Amino acid sequence: MAISAELRARLRGIVAQRMKTDPAHDLAHLDRVWINVQAIADTQADIRVLLAASYLHDLVNLPKDDPDRHLASRQSAAESEPILAKLGFSQPEIDATQHAIAAHSFSAGILPETPEARILRDADRLDALGAIGIARNFAVSGDLGRDLYDPEDAFATARDLNDQQFSIDHWKVKLLSLPADMLTPTGRELAQARVARMIRFLEAFSEEIGQPLPDTWKSA
Repeated sequence: MAISAELRARLRGIVAQRMKTDPAHDLAHLDRVWINVQAIADTQADIRVLLAASYLHDLVNLPKDDPDRHLASRQSAAESEPILAKLGFSQPEIDATQHAIAAHSFSAGILPETPEARILRDADRLDALGAIGIARNFAVSGDLGRDLYDPEDAFATARDLNDQQFSIDHWKVKLLSLPADMLTPTGRELAQARVARMIRFLEAFSEEIGQPLPDTWKSA
């Protein structure tokens, strides 16, 4: 899966200038997605398309609470076209990259129809899990002014989950269930390992706040 270091450097330079960042979507996130892509991709995937999609998938980055958030991946795909053309990508490569970008988003609701799209989606979601996923979750929640947890009922045993108010609730609402939604065998395996780390954190967290972790959180 050798790929041009020059192409990667050019892509990094482009997004560094153009991408609006937040605590969870920055150049480091794009680097990690590219690392995840390489771990997941097989020899049948177009690695040049995947490299471009890894670095351009958040070209348009709207805040989590923006009502148009679900449109961001489509907008990123549209804005990627002239960039890819300038970098010498063929039209089939551009089309494949745009589809992968558009379909990677959780909120967009677009079915990934190619190996590259499935790999990118798994790679991006993998970055929401494990140690880095914990850090990103708390960073975003702090940026949005959300509470860490409900001190009366941290694990929502007697209330409805509300991840718009409580950071920990987002784990049960979305994050802990991501492994089951992975589209590649390797992505699923890596996601399961990362969720196991998150559950170990929750067990320590529950001990420190004096509230038992329900079994339903351990099994996701």
